[in-house]
Amino acid sequence: MSGARGAVLQEYGVYLAVAVLIVFNLAFTANFWSAANLRTQLVQAAPVVIVAVGMALVIGTEGIDLSVGAVMALVAALIPLYLGYGVAAAFAVALVAGALSGLLSGTLVAVLGVQPIVATLALLVGLRGLGLVIAHGQLVDVHDAALLDLGSGALLGIPVIVWFAAGAAASAGLLVGRTTFGRQLVAVGGNRSAAALSGLPVRRILITVYVLCGVLAALAGVLATARLRAGDPADTGQLMELSAITAVVVGGTPLTGGRVRVPGTVAGALLMQLVRATLIKHDLPDSTAQMVQAALIVVAVYTARERSTR
Repeated sequence: MSGARGAVLQEYGVYLAVAVLIVFNLAFTANFWSAANLRTQLVQAAPVVIVAVGMALVIGTEGIDLSVGAVMALVAALIPLYLGYGVAAAFAVALVAGALSGLLSGTLVAVLGVQPIVATLALLVGLRGLGLVIAHGQLVDVHDAALLDLGSGALLGIPVIVWFAAGAAASAGLLVGRTTFGRQLVAVGGNRSAAALSGLPVRRILITVYVLCGVLAALAGVLATARLRAGDPADTGQLMELSAITAVVVGGTPLTGGRVRVPGTVAGALLMQLVRATLIKHDLPDSTAQMVQAALIVVAVYTARERSTR
């Protein structure tokens, strides 16, 4: 019975936690159910969702990408430089920068055999430094109306940034669940040697996964710049890698690879946002939210470990 309970907790625990927090806030938090507050919670969770679904793909291959926050910082530096050519050009440059960073990290991991944590840690430092050099260490205001609409505009009453997050999550879910590439990705994470022996293009799969993660991080960087109304490589994306990894792990994707839970990752991002918002609304400092986040990571990893050893 304990094994069955552990499996249920691993499978549905994040959804239960989200439901419990919602019920708690409905009962004890003033104005929680207001349209303005719901909009705020979704908007604040959206960038984490976008980055986390990319992180889930990488973790599904038994990898990790610590450079996602630095990619966002680099994009924040590049956007103001290219807005003069139009928002489409700036958007394209940002996505290309994210793809190139993913290509570099994927090549280091898949071709040169560098450990993912080492390869992406190097990029974490290098890309943010590059962003600071490009921006001369300064915050640069942006005034392009089309770009700003991405951060503050709405479509059918729903913030544009939430539409982007929903699109990223839906696309990742379809990729994992309905495509040959998704099945290959999971196979590589489950047993890389066996995947290679069975003829799967392991290197190409790994590189593609890191490129996708970089592109999604770049998208989050564009939206963060639009929300801030400025390019700020010193602050944009700070600790985003930790938030994304937390959402993925709490959402049920094991760090050992071989499985990707996109809906759980989205729920994990929402849970982290609700935890933070709940504590702040009840006059507890943000540092407390960080400690709770750390505890949730330990519980999620321990639950996954217990299940795998049974």
